Amino acid sequence: MFTVEPDRDGVLRRVPMVLIAEGAVVPSLALEMLRLATGQSAFLIRSDPGGVESVAVAGARIPTDASASVWIYFAPHDPARFISAKDVIAGKAAAQLKGKLVLIGTSASGLLDLKATPIQPSMPGVEVHAQLLENVLTQSSLSRPSYASGVELLAALIVCMGIIALIPVLGAKTVFFTGAGIVAILIGSAWYLFVTQGYLFDVSYLVLSSLAVMTIMVFANYFREEAQRRQIRGAFGQYLSPDLVEELAEDPERLALGGETREMTILFSDVRGFTTISEAFKTDPQGLTRLMNQLLTPLSEAVMENRGTIDKYMGDAIMSFWGAPLADNEHARHALYAAMEMMDELRIMQADFKQRGWPEVNIGIGLNTGDMNVGNMG
Repeated sequence: MFTVEPDRDGVLRRVPMVLIAEGAVVPSLALEMLRLATGQSAFLIRSDPGGVESVAVAGARIPTDASASVWIYFAPHDPARFISAKDVIAGKAAAQLKGKLVLIGTSASGLLDLKATPIQPSMPGVEVHAQLLENVLTQSSLSRPSYASGVELLAALIVCMGIIALIPVLGAKTVFFTGAGIVAILIGSAWYLFVTQGYLFDVSYLVLSSLAVMTIMVFANYFREEAQRRQIRGAFGQYLSPDLVEELAEDPERLALGGETREMTILFSDVRGFTTISEAFKTDPQGLTRLMNQLLTPLSEAVMENRGTIDKYMGDAIMSFWGAPLADNEHARHALYAAMEMMDELRIMQADFKQRGWPEVNIGIGLNTGDMNVGNMG
């Protein structure tokens, strides 16, 4: 058998030493030449549970992969290996050919026997067999152990699982540089084994799988943080100013979950004589609703513009506080500013209410500063 087939990318990297054709074990051209040159009547195939392990002839062991192929350690195309057919016919090559293993083949591109190798875009097919013979005779062929795939898969699994476990703890940047260092060590080890022992270990799957896992984890964390920010905006956007909501969204760790004791300032505002005002709208309850909306909206805005948190509305009353969920070293001052702005807004609204024919509205505001237990509870 002298036909050789490239890998799926069109590059020839290995040549079978034996194959099965019509139920018979057929040797390759190189193996049969070695058998005849050494005067042997047979060759030996050694295998293990992973497949073929090596082929031996005349006591010389030729390591192969599981499919009985030899990975050729290619050298560049060397014209010195070739003797022109014209010189052979003219009898000028007898001295050069004496005692040598000779392969007869073609090198013209039009005869379609050119092969792409890892280091050469085109090499005559006959030279591939010659280089294979050189590898065997000089014991310089490459070897891919039967356990290589298992080692590569295990290494990829360990690195990927490490990335998954460590990114939430150490952060993407630290894990990236740590993982890059580990991958560099593995690539260096594979290169060292290639140079010194001729072993082939493929680290490309390790690199690609770890990069894929890293990318997925980074995007997963990104989407999780975005979801957390949306949740915070939705939860706090109803009773915090937009600036405070953005601060919480940018740094969710500042949000205390559960209760904690803080010195804070609290504000209560209440409409005085609300029962009497409500009775004035006895025949127009929708009018009372419009009045309360007109009243509570600017009062609420005064609280939020001064970094306050609206805790709840109790009918006509507003309860708000300063110093949570974000710490505020000037919580009392901001609460006082809010109270004064609420009174200013009320004076503006009273003129508008009078024009609408609504009753006069007055509010009372109380503030207190002290230690409080605050947090997201229940």
